[in-house]
Amino acid sequence: MVEVGVIEVLAQSMCFISLTAFIFIATFSRSEKLELMAQNFIMASILTTAGILWWLSLSGGELWGSNYLPKPLSLLCVIIAIAARLTIKGQNVSFGANPHNIGKSDDEE
Repeated sequence: MVEVGVIEVLAQSMCFISLTAFIFIATFSRSEKLELMAQNFIMASILTTAGILWWLSLSGGELWGSNYLPKPLSLLCVIIAIAARLTIKGQNVSFGANPHNIGKSDDEE
């Protein structure tokens, strides 16, 4: 049987890996092939994280001092994994002002 402390460290490490990959998705979205590979990696790592968090909860472990936190976070991981499969393809989804175009529009006028 695996010690609870090892599962806690594994859960925290997987959270870090998933978050770091999710942060860099905009960099990978410049190429459709890289974006698809990154999406698959992020989805797999987040689903793995959800499984480890559930395992941690069943083992009686704690995450950041809370024994309640792993189960809701594992559900959140599944939702984020689904969102990670959404393809941006360079489209403006925020509909806000693009800071790169503000100076250009003034120069054109």
